Amino acid sequence: MKLIDGSPWWYSLPIDYHQHPVSSPLDQSHRFHVRTSAAIDHVLKNGLATGVLLAMLASLRKRPLKAQIDEMDLYRELADRGDPQAVFQPPPAQVNVRVSRPSKPVKGIDSCTLRFDSDFEAINPVLRDRIASQTRNRVAEARHWRHPDGPRPTLIFLHGYTLDAYWINSAMFSLRWFYEQGWDVLLYTLPFHGSRRERGDPFSGYGFFNHGFAETNEAMLQAIHEVRTFMQYLRKEGVETIGISGLSLGGYLSALTAAVEPDLAFVIPNAAVISPADMLMEWGPLRTAFQRMLPKVGLDLVDVRHATAIHSPLTWTPVVPPERLLIIAGAGDRFTAPRYQKLLHEHWAGSHIHWFPGNHVMHLQQRDYLQLMREMMRQSLA
Repeated sequence: MKLIDGSPWWYSLPIDYHQHPVSSPLDQSHRFHVRTSAAIDHVLKNGLATGVLLAMLASLRKRPLKAQIDEMDLYRELADRGDPQAVFQPPPAQVNVRVSRPSKPVKGIDSCTLRFDSDFEAINPVLRDRIASQTRNRVAEARHWRHPDGPRPTLIFLHGYTLDAYWINSAMFSLRWFYEQGWDVLLYTLPFHGSRRERGDPFSGYGFFNHGFAETNEAMLQAIHEVRTFMQYLRKEGVETIGISGLSLGGYLSALTAAVEPDLAFVIPNAAVISPADMLMEWGPLRTAFQRMLPKVGLDLVDVRHATAIHSPLTWTPVVPPERLLIIAGAGDRFTAPRYQKLLHEHWAGSHIHWFPGNHVMHLQQRDYLQLMREMMRQSLA
């Protein structure tokens, strides 16, 4: 993404962007709901930030910050190059997907668990052996809701950070309703979540930030690779129409697929992370830690943006047409504030954006955007 002066977004975006005013089109018409939900988010995000900070601090006990920063040079070079083929590995031509019945099936839905041994290879050679040794995380997993007369058009859904439970995502986003509308649903489990968390991890998703900054980059790329592998599997099973949506971290990754999967019928990121570096500066415990640590190794926020830019949707031009891109945004969201949703909407010129008067987890008037999603999904079948 090029901004006003033609520089990449990680340079052009103001250094204090995370402090810019937060505003949305609903601030006046839904003032009470926006302000109340925003206040709730401020409390919730500091709790989550503490968990992320503990995982990061644990990684510093394994390797000093200077060593971790040195491992990030390759990612800056790849961001400068701007070649998605150098960053995103194509899915394998063949994959051995193991199908099993879940221990807790959903009543009235023909569901199964899909697993395969991930062939993802870290793009940073220094990390390949370390990542290959994470045996539980090497098994990609998804829950698949299928119609008996399938294959059917399929909605892929990516959960948020730590929020991997299938039943929670089904309830929050009315996934059963989409199933009853005739769509198959595939719920992918992100790296280090659910059954993929390493033994001893105190909470689901801990490993996403517990292995160092460079391995967090690789976890993002691993997720994209595995989602594309599941897409490849579905297509070989005869699925002709595939779209994707997700919440928060899952929204971020679903937005990123728009840069590499031109055949997606739709991409609908919901409350998506857009620039992790800027967003984390709004989270009190993490902001304090970054402000203390970065100057010690001669870095600032721009350097962190640059080092993590390879997995930001702002870095890449979408290959999905704009009429098939829909951004869902909460006016009271203070995890991934409205300023970031506007930034993605600007980058995705011609895309659609819908605002609801809730926060990151309380999606007030959700029916409105579910109807919008259904309409876009219907149009994709045409």
